[in-house]
Amino acid sequence: MKIHNSFTLAFFLFFTYFSNAQLKIDAELRPRFEYRHGFKTLFADNVDPAAFVSQRTRLKTAYKTEKLDFFLSIQDIRIWGDVPQLNTADKNGLSIHEAWGKIMFTPEFSAKIGRQEISLDDQRIFGSVDWAQQARSHDAAVLNYQKNRFTLNIGAAFNQDAERLTETTLTTPNTYKSLQYAWLHKDWNNFSASLLFLNNGLQYIDDTNTDNNETRYSQTAGTHFGYKKNKLGIIGNAYYQFGNDLADNDLSAYLLGLEASYKITPSFTPILGIEVQSGNDNGTTSNRENTAFNPFYGTNHKFNGLMDYFYVGNHINNVGLIDLYAKAKIALTTKANLLVAIHNFSAAADMPSNGDTQFGNEIDLVYSYKMQKDIAIKAGYSHLFAADGMELLKENTDGNTNNWGWIMLIIKPTLFTSNN
Repeated sequence: MKIHNSFTLAFFLFFTYFSNAQLKIDAELRPRFEYRHGFKTLFADNVDPAAFVSQRTRLKTAYKTEKLDFFLSIQDIRIWGDVPQLNTADKNGLSIHEAWGKIMFTPEFSAKIGRQEISLDDQRIFGSVDWAQQARSHDAAVLNYQKNRFTLNIGAAFNQDAERLTETTLTTPNTYKSLQYAWLHKDWNNFSASLLFLNNGLQYIDDTNTDNNETRYSQTAGTHFGYKKNKLGIIGNAYYQFGNDLADNDLSAYLLGLEASYKITPSFTPILGIEVQSGNDNGTTSNRENTAFNPFYGTNHKFNGLMDYFYVGNHINNVGLIDLYAKAKIALTTKANLLVAIHNFSAAADMPSNGDTQFGNEIDLVYSYKMQKDIAIKAGYSHLFAADGMELLKENTDGNTNNWGWIMLIIKPTLFTSNN
């Protein structure tokens, strides 16, 4: 009898608690086949093209009450075949992509703390990098104020690779030691604008003298804006970087971008744009000055062509980039869309040995089809027509074809939802 009463009480408390909360559980399965024959760099002689299937699997839980949002995203990233069929231990394992709590102090003011994606504006400086199967997330704390179409975010992060008794260097690669940023955003009827200030600290490690180890800071300041009225849309970026780079060079670099679109018909929207990122003459710093822009934590795959020849694990501190492009978004049916893009790439600074500043042209095709509510398929093909400047930049004069194809299945069902 006591056990029955205890169970009834526990059930009543559970039901009462969750009747005032929202719980949602989502899943994602995303296998992607790729054929790489000159992806990210020019294809060389005496090698074979790469072909593989990568897969992302995620389980996401979102819990929400009046004063608290809690989110957990667990993922598994693998290549088909990297674990044997009769495996005794899975070398991949699960990882936490996001795990954060958002505390609502007032309806306007909140704090979001934990591992989280930081995605701002068009993701040029901060982005989720969703194309990459692992994506990007930060261990950070973000204060948020939002009222009357105005938003202010103040974020900070501090990284260590282990618990310590004394201060030591950060040995985890491709990350920062310390980061702080402020982001202001305002929406009007047809116009929106943002201001971003980023203080980014990278740790310098001197293998010969640990007393010289220090965190060196650079600053990025700039704006993103957008205008949309009727069929016309305009977006732009302007950022300037200063401070010091990792090698302690004085940093003075910029990014300028402008894009215009016009919806000619409900199914056809052409786009024209240009982006300029400053670079170093001859691809090297001189007189302790670095004039090459670094987009840091942006979704760089989204920009400058889909074949990732620039700023996706390469081209940092190089000759910069001028990207002239034309795109077209075409709605083929209510479920199918086609994106066509043509890029012309050239150097923003002088090339080594007075080489050709023209890098070449890239054509990108992306087809998207929504099969049903929770299932979609995407496929793409890209082709790079390299010029002499690209051969000099990539140190490859083999003259091979450079192309890349892929197809991806996206399954994103909602497993459970409780919207009380």
